[in-house]
Amino acid sequence: MPRPFLPYGRQSIDDSDIQAVAQVLRSDWLTTGPAVDAFEADFAACTGAAHAIACSNGTTALHLALAGLDVGPGDVCIVPAITFMATANAAMYCGADVVFADVDATTGLMTPDTLRQAIARVSGARLRAVLPVHLAGQCEDMAAMREIADAAGAKLVEDACHALGTRWRDRPVGACEQSDAACFSFHPVKTIAAGEGGMVTTSDAALAARLRRLRSHGIERDPARMEQGQDEPWWHEMQELGWNYRLCDVQAALARSQLHRLDVFAAKRKALAETYDVLLAEHPLVKALVRTPECDPCLHLYPVRIDFAGAGTDRASIMRALQERGIGSQVHYIPVPSQPWYRRRYGDQTPPGAAGYYAQTLSLPLFTDMAADDPARVVAALDAVLGG
Repeated sequence: MPRPFLPYGRQSIDDSDIQAVAQVLRSDWLTTGPAVDAFEADFAACTGAAHAIACSNGTTALHLALAGLDVGPGDVCIVPAITFMATANAAMYCGADVVFADVDATTGLMTPDTLRQAIARVSGARLRAVLPVHLAGQCEDMAAMREIADAAGAKLVEDACHALGTRWRDRPVGACEQSDAACFSFHPVKTIAAGEGGMVTTSDAALAARLRRLRSHGIERDPARMEQGQDEPWWHEMQELGWNYRLCDVQAALARSQLHRLDVFAAKRKALAETYDVLLAEHPLVKALVRTPECDPCLHLYPVRIDFAGAGTDRASIMRALQERGIGSQVHYIPVPSQPWYRRRYGDQTPPGAAGYYAQTLSLPLFTDMAADDPARVVAALDAVLGG
């Protein structure tokens, strides 16, 4: 009997998740209500954040965080060249420009040196925000990023969409001890799933209140913060232009149920990643994921670097051959500066580290419901298609 197809990532759903969603479906609330409040409270406790603001997805989390920090026209945000394009797009939604920082060719992460180099290229505009990306679930050096951002007068917003469950210096990512805000995604291939969903965490109470307004059309309902109508129970005020970026109770119930199993999910992902590490430790053509210091990752992805030229083949051929053997894979990511929209705006500014990382990277399957021997199955298939 053939073994099931292994995608590069997928959600893990059990009866407790189904029961949580069914309970909301039987309740009086479907849209933003008590399930969202409960999810936010649990998420703040899980990450150690003072405030957690739920929203519709990871992209809207990034947009909300930047908008709440007054990023706007005439500003510049620094974004690593290797990331999902949403990181850069969020700055564009605010009317800002982007300067792309290079990354370490072995980890895909922005470094203190590449951040300084990017800051040196900012001219004729205000550097407003730096967005470190915890690629695959591995942390940037947040203390160094904070120091450099502070010296440049910039805000620091973590793109932590890959990093729920990761710890840096034994503190959860999302506590915002080194940043102004951190942004998360609950897309089905992430560590916990909401279908679609996002979260911003922050230690800034004023910023949190503003993000709650912005996610719902800029509407204020707290009488203490209204300009008029405090004694009129129907009164609400649109105090600034916002968006409909709300999370609904159905999604929040699923994500909250999943959050309660985060420790189990993280332990399983770590065990699978460690198995890959061992299997690939001496591989002649495939380099295992390089781990970053002071980071205890809950990996969202397991990217490897492959010497395609040394194998006498190319990445597309490898991916097709793996697919035929029941193994999914993906590339994370095409450098954002090389995307047509950004290329037309800025010219192709893909820096050498990002180009080198992209040329060799391939993400292998990693998700909670994989069997303990699935990494061996994946590596055996990879060996076969590489001619090993």
